Amino acid sequence: MSASHYTLKLRSVELRILRMPLKEPFITSYGQENEKEFAFITVTTVDGTTGYGECTAFSEPLYLEETTMTAIHVLRDFFIPLVLQYEFTHPDEVSSLLRPFRGHYMAKAALVGAIFDAYCKEQNIALAKAIGATKTKVQAGISIGIAPSLSDLLKQIENYLSQGFARIKIKIKPGYDLDIIRQIRNEFGNISLMADANSAYTLDDLPRLKALDEFSLMMIEQPLAYDDIIDHARLQQQMMTPICLDESIRTVDDARKAIQIGACKVINVKIGRVGGLTYARDIVALAKNEGVATWCGGMLEAGVGRLCNIAISALDGMVLPGDLAPSARYFEEDIIEPQVTFSSPGLFAVSTEPGLGAHVLTERVERRTVYKQLYTNSSLDDRKAIFFDDQD
Repeated sequence: MSASHYTLKLRSVELRILRMPLKEPFITSYGQENEKEFAFITVTTVDGTTGYGECTAFSEPLYLEETTMTAIHVLRDFFIPLVLQYEFTHPDEVSSLLRPFRGHYMAKAALVGAIFDAYCKEQNIALAKAIGATKTKVQAGISIGIAPSLSDLLKQIENYLSQGFARIKIKIKPGYDLDIIRQIRNEFGNISLMADANSAYTLDDLPRLKALDEFSLMMIEQPLAYDDIIDHARLQQQMMTPICLDESIRTVDDARKAIQIGACKVINVKIGRVGGLTYARDIVALAKNEGVATWCGGMLEAGVGRLCNIAISALDGMVLPGDLAPSARYFEEDIIEPQVTFSSPGLFAVSTEPGLGAHVLTERVERRTVYKQLYTNSSLDDRKAIFFDDQD
């Protein structure tokens, strides 16, 4: 079929919940993660092509309001029945179809991602190429959770620098900030360093936040409320350190407004948070046109989500190292083969293989599954899910 007459029609959508233990707890200002629980989607087209999508929502509404179970709800009851009714010439049309539904960006992103993967396989193009990315390699940065001790944190930083990571990100909160950063600077000098506050501060903390200017940080990420841009604009006017917005940016319009009022000089683009690859690409393009730096943030993704992050990081507008650690940083075994690894220290090669560029290992997916449900057009009125006992 010629590209001009190409259509993609889904035969079925399989929805699962997977649980994968983390190699070590990941601690931020809003909690501790010991395992990665996530919704996982497999779409199959009428031509028999499969595509995979990973939902980045956590099990609790602490980062944002979405959770694994809210994603299951809207996917099962709204999004999947809708997309099974339509044919598409491009995955961007899926984003447009889902746009009338308010919020639930991570659920949308997972479904759009799966359809992108299937589309790219049927068109025999790599995911990065399909979204207009041109880089062949991308730099990796690392995100380090709140450590049990300063010495442990310094050891982790030394280890990651030795592996070639181009940027170090540490989590901070009031009382775990100035002294910690000062010690890092004393130990490692002028390394590329940023701090992620995950909304742990208010404008009452202005003196403490302004004191961060002493340390020449690349940026401070989301210091104020998760849904704010106004106070961030006030803060940016009083700080030399660039402010990076994360949670506050859900849509292209959010990015436009934040840039317009001077609320940030950097935007963290997370595919799940902004509703999928289509809108992530558009935010990167907007920011590039406005002279605002972007980079790809991480959400403890397993292999499918991690490969999507590498693809989006290959866009020209992504000018800073993203949170792009290898699979082995978080998991003993991933659900894809080959696992995500460096092509050379601190660098990932951008896949040129069709779709995501890796094989999903169905046996590992089955082993980590605690819920699954299959949908076809004929089964939508007979929805029966299978729940499994908790896995080790």
